[in-house]
Amino acid sequence: MNSPILQLLVLAGIAVFLILKLKSVLGTREGFEKPPAVRQDPTTARRRTDFEVIEGGPDRDIVDHVPEGSEAAEALTKMKRAEPTFHVAEFLQGARGAYEMILMGFERGELAEIKPFLDEDVYDAFASVVQSREEQGLKIEAEFVGVREMALDDATFDDDTGIGEVTVRFVGELVQAVRDSSGQIIEGSTTTPKRQKDVWTFARKMGADDPNWTLVATGE
Repeated sequence: MNSPILQLLVLAGIAVFLILKLKSVLGTREGFEKPPAVRQDPTTARRRTDFEVIEGGPDRDIVDHVPEGSEAAEALTKMKRAEPTFHVAEFLQGARGAYEMILMGFERGELAEIKPFLDEDVYDAFASVVQSREEQGLKIEAEFVGVREMALDDATFDDDTGIGEVTVRFVGELVQAVRDSSGQIIEGSTTTPKRQKDVWTFARKMGADDPNWTLVATGE
């Protein structure tokens, strides 16, 4: 056997030896293996227990918006019992969008689009104002800028009817101009925003199939 072949066999033997040695030390991996078990730090266990105690405390979705133990908090709790999927934070997000939609529909006199979200009395009041404008030849130009402030003001729940009511305070900002029949601006501005404060009450039968809330009262 010549020298080059002998050297090749020796190197191959060494390689096999190293592979077997590495396998014995590192082991082999097949697929996704579970990570090695980690001993739990007693401090971590105590922290987890403390967290669980906090979890069992007041409903943050409620007490973040109304005082704990208040009548409003009790009403919101009853709403959640009647409809477990109800969340105050999600309601307020929807109320913000509803405020812009309804306010701009009223300002522009486009009541047909917002009528499904208005109580009959509120719709009649809005329609009366819009009709009065038309009779005077007034035209409203309005552009919504945004909601600057919003807070849950009150909440009630009727145990007999299952109807929940939530009152929300809004501070909106919009650009509004009122033009007379000749096109002259008699009130407001087309460039300078103004702030508008509103207190709106929304109502809905909790647990009903219809997810929409209805505007039942307005104020300032």
